[in-house]
Amino acid sequence: MLRVIISLFASLVASAAAFADPAPQPRDGERLVFDVFRAGDTRFGVHEISFRQDGEDLLADVRIRLRAGIGPVTLFRYEHDSIERWRDGALLGLSGRTLKDGEVFEVNARYAGGMIDVTGLDPELQPVALELEPSTLTSSHWHGYPAEMTRMLNTEHGTVMDTQVEYLGKTEIEGDGGAILVDHYRLTSSLVLDLYYDENGRWAGCEFEARGQQVRYVRRADPAAI
Repeated sequence: MLRVIISLFASLVASAAAFADPAPQPRDGERLVFDVFRAGDTRFGVHEISFRQDGEDLLADVRIRLRAGIGPVTLFRYEHDSIERWRDGALLGLSGRTLKDGEVFEVNARYAGGMIDVTGLDPELQPVALELEPSTLTSSHWHGYPAEMTRMLNTEHGTVMDTQVEYLGKTEIEGDGGAILVDHYRLTSSLVLDLYYDENGRWAGCEFEARGQQVRYVRRADPAAI
């Protein structure tokens, strides 16, 4: 019985430790590039994040391009461009534009009076206007998520999403031209995402189901090779 209790305690400590340390701030000029696959090994796009320092601030430039079709005929197209501004782990600004299902959605957020003022357009094309704490994390995934997080800012619409985060332990995934040992987290919100972060805290990949198809991100070994 004592052995079982010790084992359980060790598991709880390991889970807490996995959430305790925030992801390290990306370096100036660092870049993450993921090939995006659906239905197994069908590649249908790319997801890129570039980081740069602007004085005290970190800028994260996100670019997503997804397309599915038959030959030259496009059946699905998704484009997202956004720039996030962070300082000491707090969100100071966001500017984003998303093309989704033929509709364009724009989000803007700025720090004012100790809060983040957000404007956007929800999926039903209704205006969004709200105030959030600067500690609110975005849905861009590169920064990781703490266990206690219960909501996040949707960078497509400017809405707030209820969330639940669970640590599932160590595993191996495809990436960097081989296999990567990663920490596995499950983020439950409007979708259920399995998110992976490498030993340095960098985003290493993800998997989720959308529109009845499994989607998988594989990190490139050479992010310059676009």
